Order: sequence, then C-alpha cells, then structure tokens
Amino acid sequence: MYSGSGFSNWEIGDVDIFIDENGIHHLFHLIIPNHDYIAHAVSKDGLSWKRVKNALFVGDPGDWDDDMLWTMHVSHRSEGEGYEMYYTGLKRQDKGIEQKIGRAVSKDLIHWTKENLYGLPFKSEAPHYESPSNNPREWISFRDPFKYQFEGEDYLLICARSASGPTYRRGCIAVAKREKEGFVLQKPLHFPYVYDDVECPCVVEIKGTYYLLGSIREDVKVRYWSALEFKGEYCAFHNNVLLPQGNYAARVVKDGSHFLIYNFYFADGNVNTHRVIPPPKELDIDHSGRLVLKAYYFWERLYQKTILQKDLPLPLPILGNPTAEFELENENKWRFGCRSGYEIYCFEKPSNDFVWEGKLAVEGMGKTGFVIECDKEGTAYYISIDFVNGFVQFRAWGFNEKDVKNNFIFENIQTNQFEIQEDRQIYFKIIRYGNYYELSINGVVKLTLLDFKYSEGKIGIYVCSAVISVSDSQIHVLPEPENEYAAADPDKYLKDYTRIVQPPEGAN
Repeated sequence: MYSGSGFSNWEIGDVDIFIDENGIHHLFHLIIPNHDYIAHAVSKDGLSWKRVKNALFVGDPGDWDDDMLWTMHVSHRSEGEGYEMYYTGLKRQDKGIEQKIGRAVSKDLIHWTKENLYGLPFKSEAPHYESPSNNPREWISFRDPFKYQFEGEDYLLICARSASGPTYRRGCIAVAKREKEGFVLQKPLHFPYVYDDVECPCVVEIKGTYYLLGSIREDVKVRYWSALEFKGEYCAFHNNVLLPQGNYAARVVKDGSHFLIYNFYFADGNVNTHRVIPPPKELDIDHSGRLVLKAYYFWERLYQKTILQKDLPLPLPILGNPTAEFELENENKWRFGCRSGYEIYCFEKPSNDFVWEGKLAVEGMGKTGFVIECDKEGTAYYISIDFVNGFVQFRAWGFNEKDVKNNFIFENIQTNQFEIQEDRQIYFKIIRYGNYYELSINGVVKLTLLDFKYSEGKIGIYVCSAVISVSDSQIHVLPEPENEYAAADPDKYLKDYTRIVQPPEGAN
C-alpha cells in the first residue's frame, strides 16, 4: 500500500499504472492540493511501493501548463520506441477556466521531456463539447486523458462536458482521434445524461466486450458501462457500480492474462482526508457479461503458513449472553446459536495480517457476520452479512471514550450488495493487510477499503436470533506490509530498478 507522508496525509491525487517489460509496476499520481508535479513510484508486486524521480513539473511562467498538472495516462509510444504520457495542464492566465491536454515522452519511464506534437496541447471545442461561449458553470471540464489503440489508430478518452443538456448532467466521455494534422474531437464516446462529470475514464476489452469505466463525484464511486463495439452504444446494468464508495480514479492495466484495477481510496469517506493507494483487484466478467472484481492473484504468493480450522483456537463468547450456545459439530465445523440479542465469539488471530476463507451458512431470519480487531467489550470492525436482503456492510462499532453523552461509535463505512443463494450459504474470503480490508463473497470482491480506527484485537463471528455455522475455513498468514518511509532507501530502490532496465545514455 502507499500513501502520502508529508505535511498532509491526503496529498495523493488521481493515479495511473503502467507495467513494464520486466514486470515492474509504475505508479504515477498527482500531488494535491498544489498540483505542481506528477509523482512516480515503483513496485515489484503492486503492493509495496518506493518513490523515485518525479516525472513532470509545471511549466515555466507563460507555458500552457504553468499553473497546475492534472490526471495523466502512460503507454508505449505509437510512433517509435519508448513511452508517452498524455496529461492535463492548466495555465495561470486562464485562471482555472480551461483545461488542456498535452504530452511528454520518455525512453526509460524515469526521465520525461515535454513534447507537444499532433496539435497538442488541445482543448474542449464546439460543436460537441462546451466552449468559452457555451460555459454555464464558468469553467470547462477537459481532463484525465486515456490513450486507447483501436484497429491501429490512436484515440484519447477525456473527461468532458456535452455542449447541450442540463448544466449538472452534461458530464460525458469525449473521444479524440489522432489524425495527421493532430487530434480531432469526435462526438462523445458515451453521454449518460446524468452526471456533472465522468472522471478518469478508461476502456478495456474483455472477451469481446468493451467496458468503459468512470469515476463519479456525486457519490464517490467507480461505475462502468458496456458495448459490443468500441464506438457502440454503451449501456448500464441494473447495478453498474464497480468499486464501492470511497474508491476513486480507477484505471485498468493488463498484467499478463490478468486485468488489474488500481485506484485511490478516501480513508474517511471525505475528499479532504487521508488518501491511500490500496492493493489492486482483478477484473473478470460473470455469466451475464457483468464486470466483477476478484482478489489479486499475488496474495497467494505471499502466504507464509496456512492454518486449518481444526488447528485454530476455539472461539469463545465475550458478551455473556445466556441464550447463546456454541457447538463443535466436527473438527472442521463450528456451529453458533443465539436465541435473543447478540453474542460475539472470538479467538486470537494467528497474525496481524492474514487471509481467512471458508463457508458461512445461516438458518432462519437472524443476523450474523464477522468481527475484526475485537476487544473484550465488543468494540470492533463488524462485517454484516444480510442473507435475506443481500446487503453487506463494513462498520466501526464500539465504545466512544471521548464523549460520555454519546458514548458509542456506530459508523457504516462501506456498503454493497451480493446475490443471495437459496441455501443461504456463502464462501467468504477476508483479507486484512495493514489497515486494508477486503471481503469476497463467492469469489467476488464486495468490500475494499482502508480504515485506521482499530488495529488490535481478536477475530470471530457474531450472531443474533439465528443459528449459523462456519466450516472448512483456513487462515493464511501474510507478512507485514512494507512501509515506504521506514523500509529500504528509495534511492537504492531506484538504482536497483534502473540497473534492471538499463536506461540509454543521454536520457534527459
């Protein structure tokens, strides 16, 4: 994981990921609130990052990008060897009204030079998009470029605004094709007629279907649409949320046969609070053609030890509810019941960082779920599993020692839905890695978040007016996450990296 650690711990802005020929993951991201340079970090596994040489800085006074730098996209150059970065720039003279798209190039992903060919930088223009004469908000969205090659041609996807429609519903995904004379704006690739902006767009083809992703400011979620052709009509499923609330600025990168999705996370659900780059997830599609999230394949390579359920400590009740009972049905099946009220059954986790997976089944209409970092009074993170309505929630619930008049914490941090099975049984996978938490149900990631309220305690199950069972579970021990600022010297990390890629002499 990766986060800022300077004067502000929310300095991370929009992100982009590029995986080079040696399997090194390159993270490029904005620095907020100044937006004065684009930072660069590298990783060997997509989990632990080291900052290296910053990629780009704002231009000199009078340059088209002398005010701020916004979202970027890195890819292989289309006209030769090396790499190119399309990025957003603002000019001081424009006072933030206009956003433009420019380009930089590099031979080694480390040293970048601004090179604006093909009519760059370019800006939003009529007839398809807002212009200085058609600007109801008094500022024009034209940012977050994403280069996509289709049938040998270069296209840029851009967060833009349609020239028509209600002011707060004009957000669209613009597309520009690179012609000999430069990039030429075409009609919007997708105009949903509902959002103020569709930020950080990207498109990916999986098994013959095109999936278009965008981040939505209204609810701080990542949504998607699909089409059978790149320039076809993009449609939404009944639920087109790909990443639940708090996850933002998602971009997809190909990693061998895997499609990885990266983003940043608002740790407290507010845009001006702690931002962190969580571990990636994988994209897949289900039987209906919907995008689904899968756990990152690399987790399994980190397992240090696996403990079967029969070798785990037996869970013990902590609330003392007299209507609760526990039964060891067999060595691989725990059975819990509680006729009235709550009971929480906990055991010591074998490691601070772990993957816990197994089967959870429920009888009747009662409540159940998991607890993580649970103390002796039940203060913990609660993962609520609603088998009747198909809702899953991650909440912080416990004692508030700072306010005797409101001496409780009950905060729903993230919510999602899952498909209910007739047998009311799920296969769960819970990942706890530092302050990162991830829950998969039946192989699909439903919760993915970071939180910093609780860090110590036991793990277990809670039950209320129900009978439930946990069976065939196991816990995989993970190593402690590396902390960029406390681990290896980033300068040495950069030297190790540059030794691998052997940058050409004279790179500037």
